[in-house]
Amino acid sequence: MSETVVETRGLRKEFSGRKGTRVAVSALDLTVRAGEVHGFLGPNGSGKTTTIRMLLGLASASAGEMAIFGRPVPGGLPEVMGRVGAVVESPKFSPNFTGRQNLRLLARSVGVDDARVDRAVETVGLTGRDQERYKTYSLGMKQRLAIAATLLKDPALLILDEPTNGLDPAGIREVREVIRGLGAAGVTVLLSSHILAEVQQVCTAATILGNGRTLASGSVAELIGTSTTHRVVAPDTSAARAALEGAGLRVTGQDGPALLVETARPGDVTRVLGEAGVWLTELNPVRADLESIFLQVTEGEQLGGSIAWPAPGSPEGGQA
Repeated sequence: MSETVVETRGLRKEFSGRKGTRVAVSALDLTVRAGEVHGFLGPNGSGKTTTIRMLLGLASASAGEMAIFGRPVPGGLPEVMGRVGAVVESPKFSPNFTGRQNLRLLARSVGVDDARVDRAVETVGLTGRDQERYKTYSLGMKQRLAIAATLLKDPALLILDEPTNGLDPAGIREVREVIRGLGAAGVTVLLSSHILAEVQQVCTAATILGNGRTLASGSVAELIGTSTTHRVVAPDTSAARAALEGAGLRVTGQDGPALLVETARPGDVTRVLGEAGVWLTELNPVRADLESIFLQVTEGEQLGGSIAWPAPGSPEGGQA
C-alpha cells in the first residue's frame, strides 16, 4: 500500500464569539496517499481552507488528530515542512521585479541555487515569460509563478487552495496543465476546489466535504463507478418506452428524444426493442461525473456553510 502522506482523524475546528460556537470542521477524516493528485472538494464555506490552515500549522484544531508524512501536526511540522510546498493565500511578489528576479530572491532566502529556479520556471511553463515584470502578468501567470515559488525546495507534497479561483478559461487551463505535470512527475498534490468538473480532469482521488465533514472518499474511478443508466433513442419513442416497460426494464426519465433506461445489461435493450420491431438509433451509457456524484452524496445536506449557532446572546464565531 502507498505511503500515507496526509492524514486526519476526527478533526474538528470551532470558533467562538458573541453568538455562540461556529463549527467549521466536524469529525473530518482525510487520507492522501503518495503519488495522488487528491481533490479536496466542497462548496465555499464547507471547511476546506480551514482544514488546510490547520494542516500547515496556521490554525489550531479543537479536537482530532493530523499527520503529514507520519509526523503529528503541529508538533512534528518542523521535521517535514522542508518537503511541503503550499499556495494558500495570494503570495507577495515585487510588482516591478521580473518573475525570475522574484524567484531568485526567494531561492536565496531558502538556500537553493539558480538551477532550481530554472527547473521551477520550466515546470510551470513560464520559460521566456520569466523575464517580464510581475505587474504585467495575467492572473494565470501569477498563479503559475506562485506554484513555481513552492517548487524551489523540491517538495514531495504540494498543497493548493482553490488555485483556479478567479481565473479565466485560459488561466484555468494553464494551471491545470501544471498540476497534471506535477502529478505525472510523482509529486503528491492536495488540491482544494469547488469546481468539480475541473478537478475531475486532473485528480486521481478525491474527498468530498460537506458542512465540515467527509461525505465520500476514494479514487475518482471508485467515486464515479460504472454507469448503469443508458440513453436509448429510437424513431418511435412511445413504442420504445412501451416495449421496454412491458419487458420489465426501468425507464427512469427522458432527455430530449432519449429515454433513460436503468440496466446493467444493455444487450437486453437491443433484444427487447428488436423483438418489438423498434429499431435503435442510439444506445450509450450515461457517464457519471464528480458533479453528479457530489449532488448524490450531499442530497439532504444544507451546504454552503457548516454553522451551528446556539441561542442568541452567546459570543459570535470567527471566520472559517
